[in-house]
Amino acid sequence: MVLIAISAFFASMIFKMLPHYMDYMTLEKMITSVETEPSQDVRSVNDFYVHMAKGMEVNGMRDLNIRDILDVKVEGGEFRAHLSYETREPLIQNLDLVARFDKEFRVRMP
Repeated sequence: MVLIAISAFFASMIFKMLPHYMDYMTLEKMITSVETEPSQDVRSVNDFYVHMAKGMEVNGMRDLNIRDILDVKVEGGEFRAHLSYETREPLIQNLDLVARFDKEFRVRMP
């Protein structure tokens, strides 16, 4: 019984955090697609944010605001995108699971 309870506890943690990691991987793919898919026609910082917002809408990510989690700058003919945010999931009463995502991307302008 103890083994089943421990397994259920860890399974619960995985099922609560897995969607956040999937969202993060989707955000990474959307950022890198600016360089790999020139048909996106992203030429400015505002275009970058619009591209990301559309991708988030298509993928059902409504709990994140792209302007709060992503900082985009143009330097030397490339976009420098800094994706930084954290998510929290309640676990037991006052204990939360926290996932922190922080990565910088260099994406060449098409």
